[in-house]
Amino acid sequence: MHTTTRDELLQACDALLQPARFKDYGPNGLQVEGKAPIRRLVSGVTASRALIEAAIAEEADAIFVHHGLFWRGQSGTVTGWMKQRLALLLVHDINLLAYHLPLDAHPELGNNAQLGRVLELPLESTRFGEQDLGFVGQGAFADAQALARHVERRLGRGVTLVDPGHGRPLRRIAWCTGGAQSYFEAAIAAGADAFITGEISEPQAHLARECGVAFLACGHHATERYGAPAVAAHVAAQLGIAHRFIEIENPA
Repeated sequence: MHTTTRDELLQACDALLQPARFKDYGPNGLQVEGKAPIRRLVSGVTASRALIEAAIAEEADAIFVHHGLFWRGQSGTVTGWMKQRLALLLVHDINLLAYHLPLDAHPELGNNAQLGRVLELPLESTRFGEQDLGFVGQGAFADAQALARHVERRLGRGVTLVDPGHGRPLRRIAWCTGGAQSYFEAAIAAGADAFITGEISEPQAHLARECGVAFLACGHHATERYGAPAVAAHVAAQLGIAHRFIEIENPA
């Protein structure tokens, strides 16, 4: 099995995702330093204890995730769940790499681009919202109910639909994965007929009805399952190391 180094892995990820371009909620890149030689890379959505334990069972040298361990506003103490996760990483000398907004934004391999692929929505060049994280694609749906059924089939789970009730065809579909409900107004301004994201808050239901734009909340985890394995597989192939995506069940 081919071996690369921690520095080469980090350089490849940084070159692809360009984290310096983004103002983010936590550190992007290497969050926990482990061993220098890298043979096996595991990817997942969130650096949970379950993912770390699964990576240990896979004899992984590095873990690549979208949601890392450190976020702005944390207490900064290493106790409880944080201590447990860090202890596993440190005892087993496993590197943790995390990329948040840079992983959402990549035009081909990121969460938003990959969600568009899964939903079979050909991408437009239009981008919207803070740091241009929102994507727009072309669709052909009879109404909001038809779009919701399509999304449920492709994601394999139910969605929360706020249907404005006009019953007209939907052609321009906007989306931004995860907790991007605050991007809804920007999607409306971009001319969307419908907006897809992971979560919904109270104001979005009213905006959907008043502005005539359908809103679909499809799950934070459910919409962000695709970017991490796509990027990790690409980088692993580039460096000649083994890679496996591990799905940790999450109802969110």
